[in-house]
Amino acid sequence: MMNKLTWILKWTGNMQCDPTEALRNWKQASLSIWGWGGLGVVLFLITFGPFAIFYLAFYILCFIGGGFVVLLLFGKINSEKHLERCEHSYLPSTQAAILKVLEEMKTESKPIKIDRRLTGSSIIDEPLQQVIQFALRDYIQYWYYTLSDDETFLLEIRQTVQNALVEFSTRSKEVDWQPYFTTRLVDDFATHLRVFRKAQERLNEREDPKQRDAPDELLDSFFEAEVEMERKICRDVVCTSRKDEEGYLRDLCEVLLYLLLPPGDFHSKNMRYFLREVLARGVLLPLINQLSDPDYINQFIIWMIRDSSCNYEAFLNILKLTDKAAELEAVKDKVLEELQYLRSLDTGGDDINFIKNQINSLLFVKKVCETRIQRLQSGKEVDALKLAANFGKLCVIPLEHILVHNIALQFFMDYMQPMGGQAILFFWLTVEGYRVTAQQQLEVLQSSQRDGKKQSSQTTKGLLRAAALGVYDQYLSEKASPRVEVDEASVTRLAQKLNKEDPTPEIFDEIQKKVYDMMLRDERFYPSFKQHPLYVRMLAELDMLKEPSYMGSDHGDGESFNGSPTGSINLSLDDLSSGSVDESAQLHAFISDTGVCNEHGKTYALYTLTVIRKNSDGSEDIWKTYRRYSDFHDFHMRITEQFESLGPILKLPGKKTFNNMDREFLEKRKKDLNAYLQLLLNPEMVKACPMLIPYVYDFLENKAYSKGKGDFARKMDTFVNPLRSSMRNVSNAVKSLPDSLAEGVSKVSADMGRMSEKLGQDIKQSIFKVPPLIAKSDIDPEHCRVSAQLDDNVDDNIPLRVMLLLMDEVFDLKERNQWLRRNIKNLLQQLIKATYGDTINRKIVDHVDYMTSPEQVSDYVKRFRDSYWPNGILAETPPRRDKSLRMRTRVAAKTTLLGIMPDELKHIIGAETTRKGILRVFDMFQHQPLNRRLACVFLEGFLETLFPQYKFPELFVKLHSRSPRVLRYSQKLRSLQKR
Repeated sequence: MMNKLTWILKWTGNMQCDPTEALRNWKQASLSIWGWGGLGVVLFLITFGPFAIFYLAFYILCFIGGGFVVLLLFGKINSEKHLERCEHSYLPSTQAAILKVLEEMKTESKPIKIDRRLTGSSIIDEPLQQVIQFALRDYIQYWYYTLSDDETFLLEIRQTVQNALVEFSTRSKEVDWQPYFTTRLVDDFATHLRVFRKAQERLNEREDPKQRDAPDELLDSFFEAEVEMERKICRDVVCTSRKDEEGYLRDLCEVLLYLLLPPGDFHSKNMRYFLREVLARGVLLPLINQLSDPDYINQFIIWMIRDSSCNYEAFLNILKLTDKAAELEAVKDKVLEELQYLRSLDTGGDDINFIKNQINSLLFVKKVCETRIQRLQSGKEVDALKLAANFGKLCVIPLEHILVHNIALQFFMDYMQPMGGQAILFFWLTVEGYRVTAQQQLEVLQSSQRDGKKQSSQTTKGLLRAAALGVYDQYLSEKASPRVEVDEASVTRLAQKLNKEDPTPEIFDEIQKKVYDMMLRDERFYPSFKQHPLYVRMLAELDMLKEPSYMGSDHGDGESFNGSPTGSINLSLDDLSSGSVDESAQLHAFISDTGVCNEHGKTYALYTLTVIRKNSDGSEDIWKTYRRYSDFHDFHMRITEQFESLGPILKLPGKKTFNNMDREFLEKRKKDLNAYLQLLLNPEMVKACPMLIPYVYDFLENKAYSKGKGDFARKMDTFVNPLRSSMRNVSNAVKSLPDSLAEGVSKVSADMGRMSEKLGQDIKQSIFKVPPLIAKSDIDPEHCRVSAQLDDNVDDNIPLRVMLLLMDEVFDLKERNQWLRRNIKNLLQQLIKATYGDTINRKIVDHVDYMTSPEQVSDYVKRFRDSYWPNGILAETPPRRDKSLRMRTRVAAKTTLLGIMPDELKHIIGAETTRKGILRVFDMFQHQPLNRRLACVFLEGFLETLFPQYKFPELFVKLHSRSPRVLRYSQKLRSLQKR
């Protein structure tokens, strides 16, 4: 301590001072320094916060680190410059000529002239140039300008693309697209559908229900069926592997570039690979992804048939038939949302009744969804046909109606074969055909005699006798096999008549009646048929079988089934849910006035109907409504279809083509329509048919009448009604009858002698399953493409025959017997001719020409441009829609497809067959790998049509032969050949 004090004294130069005083001064100075320092620290912390010290230290470290980084970069740059100077000192100097060439290349501007003509049509070229410009801007320029400002490369790319488009346009003009659109495209679709149907059949044969519902199992079955049909091609690898699909598209695009690009551009590898990747990954792959998306296809289906109104019955059928609980949940959630909105509305007056009806309707749909969900979750889903066969109370169809109805007759034929009754059934049908044919020929004979034409009556009678003897020998003689067993006395009387009298159309009536009574009363035939599963299937095809209803906890657990003799009843949703139809009220209606209206150049008669309703409480409601004759006709068609027993009772006044606006004629029609209404509203009629009431209320209600049939159905009414009620249906299906009476008696004479024999042979063969209607005999129809069944020697009506073959695949008509399938073909041809006349092929060709016209192609390009670049800006990728919305779209698409099917088609091929066919097509589009396969098939068919001179089929065989399934199938064939 003293040493320090001595040092301080020396330092202050005050050696004379007292040490004690010096020590005291030193302590004061030291205390002052620490005080001021501590105060500064306190003020610093108060001012800048407690973390200011850390910030200060961090700033100092950053300053020091930044200085080091600057020194490092400065040294690195100087070192690189020094090394570069050292390297150049050892290299020879660049020649002046090379430098001069480089300068000239930089300064020289070589403009590239681009011809904006592409297709030769300005209305197509203009939007197509815009598409090219947008594509270059959004897919190439955005990354190219980061590499270079030289636009030569971009111009070269544009020129190359335009050259390819010019070549593509030239080849397209040289191709006849009519066979592709009318035959190849339809054939590809029908063949794809055939493979899908075979895959479904194989799954249904499996016992394990989990395997039947597994998507992977369906794909395996599908591609197994494909390789069996194509033999050398299977697209399973391309459709299920993203990597293999990209490789397939690259190979395909490289071939296209070879065909479309100039040789100089193609041999440039950089250019070829660049365009190949853009075309494969930027164009084809996104296009296939979109077209194969099931949700996109469902939206497209709804958009395509957006003009058709939503069918209530079809909607409920879809809800009752669906096996997807997610669809029902989605519909139920939407119904609950709508219910919440309607209940939140504050309305009064008439609006409140409208909203109540809507709420009741939605509650009914909600109940349907909940019932179906409960049935699916409980595992009580059963086959409606089996349930009806075991527990059902079925409606009864008379035998006389079964024998004249095409669909019902098919099932009765199938039943009669194992029961040993086919001989009597064939006899009845043959006699019926003979009767109608004989009546026609006698009418022709009488007509020719009245017109003064020479026609030998003995010749016609001789032909009739020969035909009658043919029927007798084939079914009633001792040598007939099989022989119709009837009493010998009747057979003897018939033989005597054939030998002594001229044959008449009624010559077989006695025996035919006994045969009919035998089928009607024999327990083996019609009585047992009503208890057979085939009878239930027949009711389902006739749409006379109701869906089994699920009994909830309030009514006990179990299933119940109700049959309806009138088929499905088209009540409105409001009436079904709210019970607004008052059956106790009495209706009276009459036409009080008639007028003529003119609307949009069309003149028609309008009838004023006065309706009086007497309610159960004694009050009366009176209103007026207005109806046209077409409304009456549509209403009459609807009720006579639903209630066939009304057909013979209710007679609507007929149509009149000319002078149908005369006052006298209108008064007469008014009188006839009033008589029609009085008969319709007769209390006995209402009592006998109570289910008719909702239809009558709907027709007489004061609102615009909603036609259930439309112009198409009314046009076909004269065709369909004879089909359903006339005994002449049997004769119309027989091939040996004359095509038209106008062909003259000469053809009748040539064919009449063999009529009965051919008729019998046709009906005998009808019980066996045969190949499709237009099939070549040496081709197995189940293992070939649909177009392979076309026989070029039949006629030249290829588009119509392909359409019929497509219907054969959609509705699986080959399950029907030969007689019915031939009948269906004839009826469909008549249906098409009644709608379009004999110009169906011409209309198809004209439509194809219209689709490929410059105006339409220009419209396609514009739609593509506006879709991908709305307002000239690249559209963003839309987000994937939520599951609930996608499920509702599925329901809407199925409802729309089922709703557009005309009732006439159901009457021809059956309601159940129609539903199954439509739903099969819909289910086919719900599997994305299968949709990718269909897109590939369409693309391959398009290329084969566009470049017919090149061996594209062989190329596709090589591209798809790498599938393991093809190798296994080839080995299987070789092993079978060795055996």
